[in-house]
Formats: sequence, structure tokens, C-alpha cells
Amino acid sequence: MSEGAYQRLWDSSHVTLQELLDQEQPLLEPVSPRERQSFQYRLSSIYLSYLGLMRRFDTLYDQMVQPQKRRLLRRLLDSVAGRVLELKDDLVRADLSEYHCLDRVLQDLKLTPADLEVPIPKYFLLEQSTILKERELMLAEILSRMEPVTAKGGFPEMHRTEAIILLQRAERARQGRLRATFMREIRKEEERDRKIREDGWHKFNQNEAAITVQKVWKGYLQRKRTQQDRRTEMEFIGMLPSPPSQVENAGVSYQAGLGEDIRRIHQMEKEEEFQLAMVKTHDALKETEGPDMKEKLKEQIRQWFIECHALTGRFPDYPDEPRGGSYLIFADKTPEQVKMELEAQIQESKKKDQEKNKEKEKEKKEGKQKKGKNEKTRKGEADTMLKVWPSRFIPVIHAGHEEYMSVWKSQYGSIYPKQSFDAETLRVEKRKEVEHEIRIQVDELMRQELKSLRLAVDREEGRPLKHPKKKTGKKAGKKKKEKDLTPNRSVDSLFEELVVFGFLRKSERVALKDYIGDYLYLGSVLNLANKLPMPSLFDIRQNVALYGILRLGSPDIHSMAPLIRSILLVGPSGMGKKMLVKAVCTETGANLFDLSPGNLQGKYPGKMGVQMIVHIVFKVARLLQPSVIWIGNAEKNFYKRVPKEEKEMDPKRIKKDLTKALRLLSPGDRVMLIGTTDQPQLAEMRGLCRTYERILFMPRPDYASRYVLWRQMIEARGIQVTQNLDISALAKVSDGYTPGHILQAIHSVLTERRVLQLSKRPLVASEFLGHLAKLGPVYREEEESLKDWYFKTPLGKRRVKLIKDQDAEEAKLAKEKKKRN
Repeated sequence: MSEGAYQRLWDSSHVTLQELLDQEQPLLEPVSPRERQSFQYRLSSIYLSYLGLMRRFDTLYDQMVQPQKRRLLRRLLDSVAGRVLELKDDLVRADLSEYHCLDRVLQDLKLTPADLEVPIPKYFLLEQSTILKERELMLAEILSRMEPVTAKGGFPEMHRTEAIILLQRAERARQGRLRATFMREIRKEEERDRKIREDGWHKFNQNEAAITVQKVWKGYLQRKRTQQDRRTEMEFIGMLPSPPSQVENAGVSYQAGLGEDIRRIHQMEKEEEFQLAMVKTHDALKETEGPDMKEKLKEQIRQWFIECHALTGRFPDYPDEPRGGSYLIFADKTPEQVKMELEAQIQESKKKDQEKNKEKEKEKKEGKQKKGKNEKTRKGEADTMLKVWPSRFIPVIHAGHEEYMSVWKSQYGSIYPKQSFDAETLRVEKRKEVEHEIRIQVDELMRQELKSLRLAVDREEGRPLKHPKKKTGKKAGKKKKEKDLTPNRSVDSLFEELVVFGFLRKSERVALKDYIGDYLYLGSVLNLANKLPMPSLFDIRQNVALYGILRLGSPDIHSMAPLIRSILLVGPSGMGKKMLVKAVCTETGANLFDLSPGNLQGKYPGKMGVQMIVHIVFKVARLLQPSVIWIGNAEKNFYKRVPKEEKEMDPKRIKKDLTKALRLLSPGDRVMLIGTTDQPQLAEMRGLCRTYERILFMPRPDYASRYVLWRQMIEARGIQVTQNLDISALAKVSDGYTPGHILQAIHSVLTERRVLQLSKRPLVASEFLGHLAKLGPVYREEEESLKDWYFKTPLGKRRVKLIKDQDAEEAKLAKEKKKRN
């Protein structure tokens, strides 16, 4: 795409953004629970629109070259992503579920399930590539230093001749096994030929033999032509995808990727040019316009001194720097107004104290019982009303949209053919910065001048301005500071210690898109039939992107978005829980810390040892953020009863220190705790739900997800799926099996030898059945127990209560209709 095409995309994006901003205000009005469906529909449509807008801004920020435009696009991208996270929280409160059925909204908006995919901004990894490389080198260096130690301890020394004999023995055994398999096949063929000879050969003359051969050959050719014609017809009517040309696709994708890389190189060049211009413009403005600004400010402030003294008979108090300094003086206000505002805060604080005392006296007289009842009724009414919380990102989006309308809407790429910066816009921005710096210097000088004026004219010393005391909340509102148990340790030494003890690991590279799964297309239909739909693998992938990746990827998003410190992934073994943890680390460039009970066994013993390891992990995680702290078998930290065989491990010893460390995480600390478990029933519900703020349930994959899993996993081995392989039958037969089971069956069938035979013997669905039969599926009893546990969580209880209330309302309406009839 050209720069003009990106400019047109930006223009159309802001048209959509203006429409969305117009729809934001009606959402703030509370809605009664009876209108829950319409409220959910409006929220869902706005949520989908913001997702599409975020996808556009990500493309624009990744490919636009002009540095000033990219700064505005970065703010817009982060703020739109934050708004998506806020709407996700509103949807959870409205649906009382982590998963939402948006198929009806998709159909009405004429979108596809691909539009539901959460876009991961590309700058998450591109802008911290150098940091990630340095961290990988440091980790590799520490691991290389550890390798000789582990090698000496793990492998005994062996003489060279003994090693050669061992290798020869293993190689002869391998060749023997191969020879045995070949001989077995040869014997089978010989046995087949022997049976044919015993049955006797049918004797043909020359003409009969030629006719037979011709019949077989012509029948084969006609069947082949018929299959080809049928496939061509199905492709023509759109029932089958046309076979892609691998060479053409590779060439097109290579050209597209090459163009994107070239634009990124141009971005770096223009950014360096812009950084130099910023410094030069700042210095030039300070030299040329700085002295005039300084004298002009001094004259204005002196004039304000004289006017205030003429009106009030004394010189005013000079505003402090935290409150704006001389900005308050020149805010289009008279000297009297400025003086009154400076003194009004003290009076307001006194009035508030008096009002609070009066309210306390009234409460004692009226009685606490009546008031408690009224408050409960009011709170109950307020809780039942559906509403959207005020957004923290909407003002930022408004500001970015206004900047685009005023500065960049009328300026197209043709004005700046080389995509260089706009010098005039840069001068305006830098003039404000220079003015702010000079104002601070002038404020310090004028405060001294004001003191000398008071001594000379009023003969009084400078009186300090009394600020109203900021009353903080009670002890519960105060945030406790964590004691630093390692004040004299450097980050590098703590990093190395965690690597040596196995708490900091090198995460495997796994993209989130590799977690394969399809969308649930019948969610709304199941809701109408009063059947609770279970989440699909697509929904799980989407929630991990929203709760984990978007928050950890950007400090600006994390500091303003609703705070989520921890996630718990609950599902049977083989559902890909660890894979999702690795995907979060890969997509955000996060460090992976392992605090699993099995990894803690025998390390840092005692109470002080547990405090120390939790403190070190969270300290390094904060300093080297983003970071993911993973706890496998998370239920063991909250066991109801510790099994006898695990008492030596003491899995519950980290419980208290973990919850304390989590509470100390604040907005801006890009550290997330992710727990995985397949037996949450063994844990205490209360402690587990307090520690993990979001619980994502992962049931067995449905038919659509299994179909996609079979197809894409087989194609990932470099095998083209043909009509001989009935994937629909495989998806039907594999009901109850997890993605891990399907992957095991594919690996066991598609060996190197079987792949070489595909040209002669096509792949058939029956080959996978024997290997699937050897694996233990997830039985319905196991999944039902996980469902029952999930519906005992706080969100699950509220969801069940909502369904019961809706059923009760429908029953009442049905009775009323019968009475009327």
C-alpha cells in the first residue's frame, strides 16, 4: 500500500471513531434488568466496532512513516485497546460470564468470526527487540555456565572404545529392526503370491487379454476425469476452495513482507531525523525567543503584583509550582479572582469539616437501624440496574480525534512526499515546552522579588501559603510498602540466582494463533433453548489475548485499564494450558517465572526462605517487566487436605506470601500471575478465588474446533489434505478427546516412512482410530465435575442465579397469559 492509501484508511477510521464516540454517551444511562438483552446487544456491537478500529490503527501505526503522525496513532491505538478492555469488563458484568455469544451481532453487522479475533499490536515486540536480545544473551550465558556442572553430575565418564562399542551396538540393533520390518513385508507379499498361484491363473488368449486391459485402463481414466470434473464444478460454484498455487502465494507473501520491512526501515530513518530536529528546534527557540518570553512574563507578573496591591492593599500570595505556579495568574482571570481562588480552598475545607460533624450528629439522633434498611434497599436497586462505568480512555480518544481534525485531516501525503516531519507543528509543540521551562525559572525569580517587595513596601516578611490538608482514607485505603529483603543485591545477581535455581526459565516460542480452535456458531440458539453454551477454543484464545497479552504488552494500557493481577486456567489435561502461558510470554516478550509446587520442593527451606524467594521473584519481575509468574498444579497451594505422599513437598507454604505479594501489584506493574490446574476440586474455593481474579474454564473442544484441529495439524506436517481423508468423520469420532490427544495420534501415524508412502497410498481416516483408542479420553463425569466446580465460583453462582430468575419470570408471564385467555 502507498502512503496515500494509508492516509485514506486513517480518514475512514476517524469517521468510524466519530460515530462510536457519539454512541458512548447513551451507554452511561442505567438500564433496568428487563432490558438486559438490548443492553448486551448495544455493548457487543460497540465492542466489535472498537476491535475493528483497533485493527486499523495497528496497521497504520506499523506502516506509516511520518513520525508526528505515528505519535498520534500510538496514543489512539493504546486508548482504543484500553477501551476494548473496559468494554470487555462491562460485557462480563452484563452477561455474568467470561464468554459471550456474539453470533447474532456478527450476523447483523455482516461480519465474520475473523473480525472477533483480538489484534495484537506489532509494536509489542518490535520496539523492545534489542532488550529481548540482550536478555536472551544473558540467559544463554548463565545456562552455558551451568552446563558443565550438570554434565559432570548427570553423565558418567566413559572410555572412547566403550563409547564406540555402545554406538555400534545401537546402530546394529536399529538396522536389524529395519531389516526385520522389510522382511516381514516381503514374506506377506510372497504369501499373497503363493495363494494366487494355488488358486490358479485364468488363461486368456491375446485378444481377450487386450480387451481386459483396455477395460480396466479406460475405466480408470474415466473415473479420474469424472472426479476432476466434479471437483472443478464444486470449485466453480464455491463449494470447494480452489487449490492455491504455492509458488504464487510464496511470491506474493514475500513481496508483501519485503515492502513492510522497507517501510519500517524508513520509519527508523525518519525517527532519527525527527529526534535531531527536536533538539535543534528546542535550542533555537530557547536562544531566539527565550529572552523575550522571560521579560514578557516578568512584566506581566509585576503588573499583577501592582494591581493586587492597589485593590487589596497588600501583595498576593504566589501560587506554588505543584498547583501550577504562574499558570493560575494568566488563566484569563482578574487579580481578585486569583486571590479569591487561592484563599477559597481553606474555607472550603473548613466548611466540609463542619458539614461532616453535622451529619454525624444527625445519624446519632435518627438511629442506625432505619438508615441501614434504607441504604440496603437503595444499594439493592442500584445493583440491579445495568450500566457502563465511566471510561478513562474516552477523554484520550477525544483529544486524539480533535488533534487529527485540527492538524492532520487536511494535510495529505502529497504535501510531504518524503514523509518528513512538519516543521511548523514541531515549532508549536517545542514553543510550549520552552515556555514551560522559562516559566518555572521566572517563578523562582519572582518569588524572591515578591519577598523583597513585601519587605520594602509592606515591611513584612514573606508569609507561607497555607494549603488545605488532604485527608486520606482510613488505614484500609493506605497502601503498605514492601520491605526490601535484598537491598544490597543487584538485578543481575538476582537474575542469575533465579536462573540457577530454575525459577526463571527460557520460554518456548509459541504464537497465540498456534492455539487452534473455531468459533461457537450456535451460542444464541442454545441460549434461546435454555441450554448453557460452553466456551469454544476460539473464546479461550480471545480471553487470553484480552486479559493477558494486551495488558502486559503496553505500559500505557496497563496503567489505565481495569487492573487484573492473576488468571487461572481450568481444564482437563491436554487442553493447552501451558501452551497459552508460553504464548503470552512470546507475544509480549515477557519473562517466565516458575513458582509451581514441584519446582519449589527442596529449595529455600523454612519460613524466611519462602518469603525470600517470593520477594526475589516479584522484585525481578517488576524490574524486568513484562513478566509472567506461572504456577502449575495451582490447586496444590490451596489443598483442602494435603495427600500423604506430598506432605514432604509442603505445597501450601507459599500461599500467604503469594497473596501478599499480589496485593502490592499496582497499575503500571506489568506482572501477571497465571495458574493452571486440572483438579480444582481439591482446593479451597475461597482462597483460590481470592488469589485468582479471573477464572477461565476450558472444556473439551466441540465439533467445529475438532474439525479445524485435525485439518490444520495435519497440514502443519506439510501434507495436503485430499478427499480420501474424511476429516468430518475424524472430528465426529474424536468427541471427548483433547487437542493434546489429537496431536499425539497425528504424530504416531505420520511417521517419516508413512509420509514417503503418501504418493502411493493416500492417508485414510481409519489409520488414526487405533491410536486414538489407545488414549484415554475426557469422560463426561470428569467434565461435569469441572463444570459443577466452575458454577460454584463467584461469577458462576451469579450466572446460575440469573438463569433461575429468567426462568421464573418466563413462568410468571406464561401463567398470566393463561389467565387472560
